[in-house]
Amino acid sequence: MQVIEQLRAAKAACPALLSAGTDRKNAALLAMADALLAARAEILEANRRDVAAARGTVSEVMLDRLALNPQRIADMAEGIRQVAALPDPVGRVLETVERPNGLRIEKVSVPMGVIAVVYESRPNVTSDAAALAVKAGSACVLRGGREAFATSGAITVALRSGLRAAGLPEDCITMVQDTSHEGVRTLMQAVGLVDLLIPRGGAGLIDACVRGALVPCIQTGTGICHVYVDRAADQEMALNIIENAKTSRPSVCNAEEVLLVHRQIAAEFLPKLRVRLERDRIAAGKPPVELRCDRRAAAVLGGPPAGPRDFDTEFLDYILAVAVVDGTDEAIAHIAAHSTGHSDAIVTADPAAAEQFVTLVDSAAVYVNASTRFTDGGEFGLGCEMGISTQKLHARGPMGLRELTSYKYIVRGSGQIR
Repeated sequence: MQVIEQLRAAKAACPALLSAGTDRKNAALLAMADALLAARAEILEANRRDVAAARGTVSEVMLDRLALNPQRIADMAEGIRQVAALPDPVGRVLETVERPNGLRIEKVSVPMGVIAVVYESRPNVTSDAAALAVKAGSACVLRGGREAFATSGAITVALRSGLRAAGLPEDCITMVQDTSHEGVRTLMQAVGLVDLLIPRGGAGLIDACVRGALVPCIQTGTGICHVYVDRAADQEMALNIIENAKTSRPSVCNAEEVLLVHRQIAAEFLPKLRVRLERDRIAAGKPPVELRCDRRAAAVLGGPPAGPRDFDTEFLDYILAVAVVDGTDEAIAHIAAHSTGHSDAIVTADPAAAEQFVTLVDSAAVYVNASTRFTDGGEFGLGCEMGISTQKLHARGPMGLRELTSYKYIVRGSGQIR
């Protein structure tokens, strides 16, 4: 089926979702979770083929991002069940106004319609996006990356069977078979058929969608995330936060890419950092982190200085750009110049420095004494997420169910005319 035909089928399926009601949507989600587990063998076999084809062409970090195992599939199914347990975002009365002429005006949340999601090699996005869209009353059109094509296809087949078992149209979830750039361009320009386009992936994909889209598009995900260690920081806390933010899963958008250290503690703190991220990790059999230092950090640690683009690069790997700054003012200015507006953190025991940081750093999530890795729909209590929006309209930060709805005004009268 061609992309336009798939979009038309998805559009035609929307009324069934709109009229399904909460209980029926939840039943469909639970059936989708069951179908995912029932298809575990087929999904794992498809994933084995994808991983084998990708091996040697992508980094080990990205290969881990692509790979599935029984536990990851179980986690995907549990994520769907968690979405089913969340409150229905559709039909909420957001505001009510009673006019002097007797008109009653209600602002009510409604589904988007058709949500198209373009993503790269993360198979779990397939189930997360589909579950969120169904619960939010919208059809979901998925266009996964080539590296995960077989896996995403097997997952989609399972999810569609769950919809069928629950009596909803299979075309509420569909996967685009065209993996060419032309296929993506069709989604970006399908005015009247796509109500919202959400790209999830690297900077190149997101930039291409934002620049080329004729349909409404959410800018998501590119994460040049900073941690600033203030002179008043608990240094052991800072080391724990940095190691978690950089190494717990370096291939994701909320991983730390840049470290800023106050000059008054740099000579003491940076050698501790090297021990923690290099020597200790090697001794534990873990990948060490390569530190790419600016001139002042390199004066403490030695080695070649950072390259001209290192503070503007989403490494998605065991690499960390490190700079020494004169204080909170310079840290905030550095972040303003280099951040992508995703997630940035300060480690400090100084309330004034913390307040200055959270007030002036203009990112979707700003942290005090915590890892940037918490920027996630599940960690924020939203269930699984559709993506992390780094823009300010229409959503910002983790996009859960409420961010996948729009609204309309329902006006009730008794014959009023103007």
